[in-house]
Amino acid sequence: MKIVLIVGSIVIPLIMFYSQKYWVRLRLIYNLIAIIAVLIFGNIASLSIYKIIIDKTVFMTAIHAIFLNPFFLIAGSYIGVYLLYRLLLLSIEEQQEKPSEMK
Repeated sequence: MKIVLIVGSIVIPLIMFYSQKYWVRLRLIYNLIAIIAVLIFGNIASLSIYKIIIDKTVFMTAIHAIFLNPFFLIAGSYIGVYLLYRLLLLSIEEQQEKPSEMK
């Protein structure tokens, strides 16, 4: 399972990078999914923390229940892969700049 996670974090951003070059509409789709994932991730995290504060439970033990939420895990996974995809786009863009354009 560890190998799948590591290879996936390398291969999926590469697939995203090459697929958006051939189908430009995917750029919008990837960005929209990222916005939705960040909203889900942030809302689940904030609601979980709010519940812990309201219930006055022990913070360190109760907060770990958030990792059992599949929506939290899926959203977080996509955010991680999307971040790597965007860093790849940025790196390629910087490499393609001409030296005269660099400041």
